[in-house]
Amino acid sequence: MRRAGQALLVLWAAFTASYVLLHLLPGDAILIKFQNPELGLSPEQIARIREAYGSDGPAAYLHTLLGFLRGDFGYSIDTGTPVVERLAEALPETAKLAGLGFAVAIGLALVIAFTPWLRELPSLFVAIPVFWIGILLIQLFSFRLNLVPVIGGDEWQQLVLPVLTLAIPVCAPIAQVLARGIEHASAQPFVQVVAAKGASRRWILWRHVARNAVPPALTMAGLTFGELIAGSVVTETVFGRNGVGRLTEQAVSSQDTPVLLAVVVLAATVFVLVNLVVDMLFPLLDPRLRS
Repeated sequence: MRRAGQALLVLWAAFTASYVLLHLLPGDAILIKFQNPELGLSPEQIARIREAYGSDGPAAYLHTLLGFLRGDFGYSIDTGTPVVERLAEALPETAKLAGLGFAVAIGLALVIAFTPWLRELPSLFVAIPVFWIGILLIQLFSFRLNLVPVIGGDEWQQLVLPVLTLAIPVCAPIAQVLARGIEHASAQPFVQVVAAKGASRRWILWRHVARNAVPPALTMAGLTFGELIAGSVVTETVFGRNGVGRLTEQAVSSQDTPVLLAVVVLAATVFVLVNLVVDMLFPLLDPRLRS
């Protein structure tokens, strides 16, 4: 219950900070869109539009907060459609990309951490920006080797390079923490005792070393999940994919604050839920934490 209360407090803080910062941005999206002389709207009509969007008045924050609690994210200033509908259209593609990216990142992290000669790769992966990784993968696999088409191809072919672009930077910190955990656990006296009893190297690694090395890596995996959301914005832009990332890019360009606020709160909700699940998994992995 305490963790659930902390999660709700974090979500409220994320909503409030995002609401304040978005309303402090220079420019007014409603004026930019509706003050066009070609539309012929009077100042009174624009004022009513502002009121309808909940952009003015001291009660606007409370009105928006109550709307979010009811699942009503308001209307997009850019298209005039409900924000919920725009998110519902974009979310499945991003969820597929982020889910596959996270699964591949975990697989890469395991391979790197359990293969000593690959353990220097995470430092390189961390240093390269996401958009650079995407461009390099396109140059190598599409233009040089002709293995994966950038344009055309079936649905899964179109996912290969975006998933790798998203997975490579995310796997790096997980692999680093897991590799350090393996090295630390391998140096513990209990490993020498188990080895002296005749246990095989593979048994020691999976049964004793891995069980002690995984919990810190699991924490890092939960923390890096937020990078998936940020990375999806860049990845979907580089590869021209529709999703929450593309929706965010369009909302930033048009100063569509209701959409931006909903995206930030959605990202914060996913991040908090993932880390809540990670916290609940710890007692299952480490019996010492059950008390």
